Amino acid sequence: MSDADAPRQLGRLLTGTEAKDIADRLADGDTLTTALKVVAVGQRAEIRRLLEAVARDAGATYQQVLVLRAIEGARALPTTLSPLWTMPGHLAQSGPLTTSVTRLVDSARHAITCSTFNFQRSSALWVSLRTAAQRDGVAVRVYMDTRAADGSGQHWAPSTTEVAAHLAPAEVWRTKEFDGGYVRNHAKFLAIDHHLLLVTSANFSWSAENNNVEFGVLIDNPNLTEAVERELREAEGALYEQIS
Repeated sequence: MSDADAPRQLGRLLTGTEAKDIADRLADGDTLTTALKVVAVGQRAEIRRLLEAVARDAGATYQQVLVLRAIEGARALPTTLSPLWTMPGHLAQSGPLTTSVTRLVDSARHAITCSTFNFQRSSALWVSLRTAAQRDGVAVRVYMDTRAADGSGQHWAPSTTEVAAHLAPAEVWRTKEFDGGYVRNHAKFLAIDHHLLLVTSANFSWSAENNNVEFGVLIDNPNLTEAVERELREAEGALYEQIS
């Protein structure tokens, strides 16, 4: 890769928020090592290499800040927020219902990342995620809680290996032991095409999608969505193991 390609590669790797935070720290006189603490550990070496390629001259921080500000501006897209409800009797008066989530999955063109505590065959996502995973060009990634799945013993709650088999060729990751005990995966979100992020209280079950009182927020913001996805990717290996 030539030095001329470095700004383009930085633009692909950094979110707008990350670019802004690094630029702010550099402008305040922090070292590059300190400024890079705002990005995930696994990315720091590559970001450092690219920023150094942007400014080969010693102390040419100004050039680095200019490139980072350009990335920040290019990614400064407006954020839209929508509430999602599950409520008995269809009493929710604002925003779409949780049952509409399957339409988001069905509309995915490139990628779906989801995290859940509880996965049941009764969930509408049991079908729609499988269909998406088998669609050409759509990469599906699932994070789930090992003990919630493998310890239930109920026919409606598939084990982690059953989920992996059902969703193949999706990547399915389950929690593993860390610091003497099993990690509990209680994060519940769905990311679509690296820009739509649904954060919800609902598990993947019929009751959570139809009968409980559940609340979620659908956020259209690529910077936030990519940052959330990256955070769990960085935790793979330490907190999660892939089911082969």
